[in-house]
Amino acid sequence: MRKWTMMLVCCVMALYVQAEKRITLSSPNEKLSTTITVGEQLTYDITCDGRQILNASPISMTLDNGQVWGVNARLSKTTRKSVNQTIPSPFYRFSEMQDCYNEVTLRFKGNYTVEFRAYNDGIAYRFMNQEKKPFCIVNEEVDYRFPFDAVASVPYVRDFNEQNPQAQFGNSFENIYETNQLSKLDKRRYMFLPVVVDAGQGTKVCITESDLENYPGLYLSSFKGENNLSGIFAPYPKETKQGGHNNLQMQVTERENYIAKVEGKRNFPWRIAIVTTSDKDLAASNLSYLLAAPSRIDDISWIKPGKVAWEWWNDWNLRGVDFKTGVNNDTYKAYIDFAAENNIEYVILDEGWAVNLKADLMQVVKEIDLKELISYGKQRNVGIILWAGYYAFERDMENICRHYSEMGVKGFKVDFMDRDDQQMTNFNYRAAEMCAKYKLLLDLHGTSKPAGLNRTYPNVLNFEGVNGLEQVKWSPVTHDQVQYDVMIPFIRQVAGPMDYTQGAMHNASKGNYYPCYSEPMSQGTRCRQLALYMVLDSPLNMLCDSPSNYIEEQECTEFIAKVPTTWDETRILNAEMGKYIVTARRKGDAWYIGAITNWEHRELTVDLSFLSEGNYQIEQFADGINADRKGTDYRKETKSLPNDRKIKLVMQPGGGYAAKIQKL
Repeated sequence: MRKWTMMLVCCVMALYVQAEKRITLSSPNEKLSTTITVGEQLTYDITCDGRQILNASPISMTLDNGQVWGVNARLSKTTRKSVNQTIPSPFYRFSEMQDCYNEVTLRFKGNYTVEFRAYNDGIAYRFMNQEKKPFCIVNEEVDYRFPFDAVASVPYVRDFNEQNPQAQFGNSFENIYETNQLSKLDKRRYMFLPVVVDAGQGTKVCITESDLENYPGLYLSSFKGENNLSGIFAPYPKETKQGGHNNLQMQVTERENYIAKVEGKRNFPWRIAIVTTSDKDLAASNLSYLLAAPSRIDDISWIKPGKVAWEWWNDWNLRGVDFKTGVNNDTYKAYIDFAAENNIEYVILDEGWAVNLKADLMQVVKEIDLKELISYGKQRNVGIILWAGYYAFERDMENICRHYSEMGVKGFKVDFMDRDDQQMTNFNYRAAEMCAKYKLLLDLHGTSKPAGLNRTYPNVLNFEGVNGLEQVKWSPVTHDQVQYDVMIPFIRQVAGPMDYTQGAMHNASKGNYYPCYSEPMSQGTRCRQLALYMVLDSPLNMLCDSPSNYIEEQECTEFIAKVPTTWDETRILNAEMGKYIVTARRKGDAWYIGAITNWEHRELTVDLSFLSEGNYQIEQFADGINADRKGTDYRKETKSLPNDRKIKLVMQPGGGYAAKIQKL
């Protein structure tokens, strides 16, 4: 009897193995590969140079009709293709990018498809719906099952309420990184993307997503334990109420039992695991941009990136003027004059120009004459950008865009969305489309990572979703912005540009920082602030400090003002996450170098042998010998580039280095 039982078990297992299908997909350079298993559960894994870095991880979608895509999946068709093309990437870190990958598309019975792509620096997949009838998605299973207790660097949602975990879905996507083993992460708290896992032997895995259109953003949690990071999504809002910051937000009071509505055929967001064996390659990854939907704007000639003289961070402070500074025309004319004198393209009117607590952008405070300011700026070749609270913009979007576009406003900075459920990601695309219709730039503040929107709508030049320099206006002395700065190029910036708002002229060395709302300072040295204009991606880039401070520091101001905000080429020359980064960027025939370090004194030799033949002049700003005690200490030098094309960088603790290299 036992013999027959064993034979029966063997037969059943053989049938199961025969029913299970395995599809392998490798990157063009064959260093990365994934094995997709189709059977009782749809799974995929990742190997890098033959080493397992992600175990078989299940993926699925549960529909409200009871169907579960990816469970007992029945494969009906498999197609493969390889792509090697060049795509335009205006207003970003390259003028064009190479898009090279291998792809397998799996068509399943039940009217859905799963598409996998293997790039040299990552594996990505997405679900695709072929059904024309509407339905709802109850949940999407996203799992990252690592083969060992790896170390992860994660940004938790800042506000945590143990009694109401769903409250975590309302957040500003601004937080520092915590680094710990997967087993020691807080299982109660959600993490927003991107997240980086150290897979050992120099290999990093950055988890993010792209093409996040009309679908909730992905959060991760370690609640399952066992070296897992598991996906969580904000359920669809059922009821909202006006409230929050100055009545400019719509806060969710009740949510549905599903995460997304689907109206018909569509593609869902890409789930991306960026895999690199060096930190500099991680900081150089472009997968978020490459996997986004192509541009939907035919004519982009009107889109003008640039720098912005900004008043909020410096609290509208000016010295030596004969008027009371604040939200009034005299103050903004002074900012416009400063911008014009330094060839800065824009001035922003941040919060305060519209009547407070009304959530009505048609009600302008009596101290502001917008038509006069716009005319004054136009005469001086300076455009005006307006800040807008989310609800005030959303409730009357087309009328607002039409009205202010006709008046001559160049764009909007929309703030306080503070969610990324389906309603809000849908808003981001609708706002981008509406602004494009009226030839308006858009800066999405108070929002999550870009997730490819800047490719689909290139008029969206910048995004927040970063714990930027504004935090030092109020953060305690224990806040470590310097350490955060050497993390974000490898994590948040991998997802796209960010509104970090650098440029402080009051620079505090270690131990000298304190929070000051009205006269804020940065942590680290002056050269660090200069370097951040090259290290960070920011096509619409703020000068955060007061014109009075910039006028007194004209040597630094001239350098900042001339640094481009978009680039023809970007190279990460040397980097180690959490320690330092050296970035080189080219615009035309000029190269700019930016380097920053953590709180360690650092000396580096940088090889610039990639420069074309010829003689070069280098204009450089380096930390002064006493910058570790007085953050404003620096030295400027102009000299010939050495024949061996190597330069030595000496950075003080919290320091930086900035340079322009021009061919003679």
